[in-house]
Amino acid sequence: MSIEKVRAYLKNMNCPKEVIEFEQSSATVELAAQAAGVIPARITKTLCLMSKEGPIVICVAGDTKIDNRKFKDTFGLKAKMLSPEETLEATGHAVGGVCPFALPEGTKAYADISMKRFDTVFPAAGSSNSAIELTCDELYHYGNCVEWVDICKGWQEEA
Repeated sequence: MSIEKVRAYLKNMNCPKEVIEFEQSSATVELAAQAAGVIPARITKTLCLMSKEGPIVICVAGDTKIDNRKFKDTFGLKAKMLSPEETLEATGHAVGGVCPFALPEGTKAYADISMKRFDTVFPAAGSSNSAIELTCDELYHYGNCVEWVDICKGWQEEA
């Protein structure tokens, strides 16, 4: 079970935070926000895409969308979401529980700056009814992220 892999991974990383298991589904941003009692923007969406080097996951704030131009400028190709089957293979987590924790060798994680406006965020923890509350720095650290990126739109005030 993926949530158990995530718990073991976080324990091995000496993460002092506990995985939260909800009685209801947290598989979408809206459901996760209701379950956690927070605004949807504080829910971390972990998107699984293809890069030139293979599958990647990018953690983004719940109120954002990928900006195709920013993605292409950052990764050198058009954003292509993986199918649910490809996502499971690339991450070890089913859609609804995808997170940057306990990823298989070769799948890199990134964090988007859209999350940095919050003290804490809520990424999934390997199942469609779990999450963990982390600071952005903790998410970056425990998610073993490669770098902070700026690939999202819809969260900043238009200039």
